[in-house]
Amino acid sequence: MQRLWTPWRLSYVTSGARPDLQCVFCDAHQSGSDPLVAWTGERAFVILNKFPYNNGHLMIVPVRHVSRLSDLDADELLEVMSLAQSCEQALARLYSPHGFNVGINLGRSAGAGIAEHLHVHVVPRWDGDTSFMTVFGETRVLPEELPVTAARVREALGEAVGESGRSQGPPLR
Repeated sequence: MQRLWTPWRLSYVTSGARPDLQCVFCDAHQSGSDPLVAWTGERAFVILNKFPYNNGHLMIVPVRHVSRLSDLDADELLEVMSLAQSCEQALARLYSPHGFNVGINLGRSAGAGIAEHLHVHVVPRWDGDTSFMTVFGETRVLPEELPVTAARVREALGEAVGESGRSQGPPLR
């Protein structure tokens, strides 16, 4: 039997409640130096999923800590959706996917892993990308490391947001 090692998941599967961690999204935004943050706007930011379904799996997160769409004001909602559009454009340019999943899970019973802070997933998809590895091996095979993805996404988002003129703020890096 061959093994595919995924040592980066150890901290995720063995971590319990961390009293020092208020909210992974709030902490990432407030640190100002999280390497997975790809773009920061006035009311929302874009961060790579630390445990992605596919390369380029992004999340758009409102800066304000809210758990429901109905908690967002009109400006926050506009920026979140504008960033989702810019993420789609940037990922299409970078990876040429065959499609996208764009979704929001509201509440644990709806599948939210972090139910306390609303976030929108943007996942590039390719024909045949869900192979036997996820089903039988409980492992995803990703051909690109997260720091490489982050650098590529930052650059592409700078172009996509600049073209649309809808999101606020410069790229962090």
